[in-house]
Amino acid sequence: MRLGGAVKFVMVGVVFLLVGYVAFQIFEIRIDANLGSIFARSQAEVEVRPTKPPKYKCSLAKPCPENHFAFKMASGAANVVGPKICVEDRIIMSGVKNNVGRGMNIATVNGKTGELLDTKVFDLWGADVMPFVDFLKTLQDGTIVFMATYDDSATKLNDEARKLVSDLGSASFTNLGFRDNWIFVGAKGIQSKSPFEQHIKNNKDTNKYEGWPEVLEMEGCVPLKKE
Repeated sequence: MRLGGAVKFVMVGVVFLLVGYVAFQIFEIRIDANLGSIFARSQAEVEVRPTKPPKYKCSLAKPCPENHFAFKMASGAANVVGPKICVEDRIIMSGVKNNVGRGMNIATVNGKTGELLDTKVFDLWGADVMPFVDFLKTLQDGTIVFMATYDDSATKLNDEARKLVSDLGSASFTNLGFRDNWIFVGAKGIQSKSPFEQHIKNNKDTNKYEGWPEVLEMEGCVPLKKE
């Protein structure tokens, strides 16, 4: 009887061990499956998660090539919001900087280095045009000139001023009229017309802001002047 009881005890122990082993194997398989599922989801999230688009200077759509500098600019909006000029990721003229005003807004940049030289505002509605003319005459060869209108920039213009700006590479400045919007990038000593120019006429039938046309915006890459 004692031998039979011992055999039963051993058999129960063996069965217990077998059940435990099988349960452990099933548990381990489930853990592996769960971990695999977790890792799979994580990998899928990494692959699906959208990446931030790269940021280029002045928020351009694409980077500028070597030996070029980036710019982005906008004309004024009616007589409410002033123009804005960004060069090489630096805002050099804007309403926030409080260095824009009615008339012609101008920033000059060293054509060899891309460094800012000066910013100017000329009231060509209520003031004399000669300070504007005199400033244009002082520009040195190779100077890059950014120009943007705000409110009205044409009332006081004369033929001399129009020719001086045309000589910077403008194709439409001779036709700039009362409250037209215009933005332009030119250079002193340029031998051709600039590719960076936009002009929209003040027209009561098409104006966006009653007595003023819509805002003009432009961006691009300006090649540095070679020695």
